[in-house]
Amino acid sequence: MSLLLIAKNRDMNSLKEALLEIDPNLDVEIWPRVENKERVTFAVSWNHPEKVLQNYPNLRAVSSLGAGVNHLLSDEAISEDISLTRIVIPSLKDQMAEYVLNAVQNYRLHTARYVDQKREGFWSKHEPIPKSDCTVGVMGLGEIGVEVSKRLLVNGFEVVGYSRSKKLIDDVETYLGDELDEFLSKTNVLVCLLPLTKETNGILDLDIFKKMKKPSYLINVARGAHLVEEDLVYALDTGALNGATLDVFEEEPLPSNHLFWNRPKIMITPHVASITDPKEAAGLIVENYKRSLSGMELLFEVDREKGY
Repeated sequence: MSLLLIAKNRDMNSLKEALLEIDPNLDVEIWPRVENKERVTFAVSWNHPEKVLQNYPNLRAVSSLGAGVNHLLSDEAISEDISLTRIVIPSLKDQMAEYVLNAVQNYRLHTARYVDQKREGFWSKHEPIPKSDCTVGVMGLGEIGVEVSKRLLVNGFEVVGYSRSKKLIDDVETYLGDELDEFLSKTNVLVCLLPLTKETNGILDLDIFKKMKKPSYLINVARGAHLVEEDLVYALDTGALNGATLDVFEEEPLPSNHLFWNRPKIMITPHVASITDPKEAAGLIVENYKRSLSGMELLFEVDREKGY
């Protein structure tokens, strides 16, 4: 039996080395060089070529290389009897919490404006936005969303949360379901950490932005498809939003002619908010690989109906 690593634009050799450090007896292959497709029973994927996984007749399970799984759920070639899992490790949660905290602080301290002024040789001071005007609303209260909320609280921010099911977090007022409008009315800085599902696709639209408490700011670190790009531009132009930090986009890399590049109110980072550490992820991958061989329940298995 073999374990397959597959990604279109990512070097998977470091992950292979980390896996073999844990168990030198593993048979690990890196796509597209696969000696025997019949031997592949477990795959680790990140944005794999569509339908390529149907070439492995004995595939039992596929793990995402990150916390997101929409690239697996959207591939109709992955049959229902193949289990799907995701990577949930401490470093992913810590990185995301640090990124979001940094984005909130950059917003309230006008960091992007000072960078532009330095480039232009222009000296001008801007009053920091008070923390009292920076209530952070976290949409999506999974393990990562909870960690983000706690990190913001420790740093003196008021936090409210919204999720599909009720969550209890100390010092965080949480909302669910049809309470979205109430959640938005208390939110200055909206952080999207939702899974991408049919219900959440395009959820970040003009209607959402208009309902937020002013001044308002958007941070999207979930998936590019959550955001209606034209609505963001209109919101910025009309003052419904003060600005945005975006780490994810519908098309990645973001095309050089994309209208976001020329928008000073939009901070862009290239999908780096949370990057899987191969050495830390290897232990979870090996555990799930061996569980799949034994027919055991997998860790962090994905509920296809929920989409996460």
